Amino acid sequence: MNQLIISAAVEGQSPLVPNPWEMGVVFAGFAVLMYIVVKYVVPMFEKTFAERAEAIEGGIAKAEKAQAEASAALEEYKQQLTDARAEANRIREEARAEGAQILADLKEKAAAESARITAQAHAAIQSERQAAVVSLRAEVGTLATTLAGRIVGESLDDDARSARVVDRFLADLENQNAGAAK
Repeated sequence: MNQLIISAAVEGQSPLVPNPWEMGVVFAGFAVLMYIVVKYVVPMFEKTFAERAEAIEGGIAKAEKAQAEASAALEEYKQQLTDARAEANRIREEARAEGAQILADLKEKAAAESARITAQAHAAIQSERQAAVVSLRAEVGTLATTLAGRIVGESLDDDARSARVVDRFLADLENQNAGAAK
């Protein structure tokens, strides 16, 4: 190669100026290479670029759609949560009202039961009082008859007479108690 430079320098040509045939061959090769790149390589790059741009735009659209769906789902969730809280409050208030009603019913039943028991107790007391009065009349009558018989000195076994004496004695006793109570 040194010889080529030296021989070119000897002939009067500058080593920096290329040979026209070399330039033509290089230019023709460049043109063929450029044609192949423009015809085959660039369309493939354009196709790949378009696919990527489309995928990115589709991904952005999908992301925006997913974001919108997520926002709608969030709003729906918030609405359901609000509805559930309102429903829980309503149920709680109904339960309170129902509890108050049950309590009132139980108090009413207890009052009725208390009144019934009190009435039964009064009736039982009255019947026991009547039984005690009858029992005491009979016993007091017997004792009074026996005592009167001892005092008088004769027997008062006659039932009709002793019953009259006892009834008169008890009537006088009741009159004295009634007079003392006033």
